[in-house]
Amino acid sequence: MEIIISSNTSKPIYEQITSQMKAMIMSGELQTGDPIPSMRALAKSLHISVITVQKAYEDLHRDGFIETTVGRGSFVSAQNKDFFQEEQQRRAEEHLQEAADIARSSGIPLSKLVEILAMFYKEEG
Repeated sequence: MEIIISSNTSKPIYEQITSQMKAMIMSGELQTGDPIPSMRALAKSLHISVITVQKAYEDLHRDGFIETTVGRGSFVSAQNKDFFQEEQQRRAEEHLQEAADIARSSGIPLSKLVEILAMFYKEEG
C-alpha cells in the first residue's frame, strides 16, 4: 500500500492518508478483510507522527472503511461502498447546483456549462 504525502497542498496530512486509503478501497485495490499497516508502521514509513495516523484511522473507522481489533490490527471492513458513493454524489450535486445557479444568472448557456463540466471531468487531477 503506497501513500504519498504532499507538502504542496493545504490538505492536512491525516486527510491525505484518509482520502488515499478510501480511494484504494473504492477502486478495489484494497479488498474487504485486507490488513492495513499498524499506526506505528505507517507513521514510521511516512516519517510522520503516530498521532497523525491515529486521526486518519479514527476517521476511516468512523466512516466505516476499516475495523480495528485489539491484538489483531486494522483491516478493510465490509463497509457499504454504495453509501460512500451516495455521499460523494450528494457533495457533487451541491457544487453542480451552485454552478447551475451562477450560469443561469450570468446568461451562460447550459451547453457551455456541460462542455466545461466535461472538460474538468476528463482532466487528470
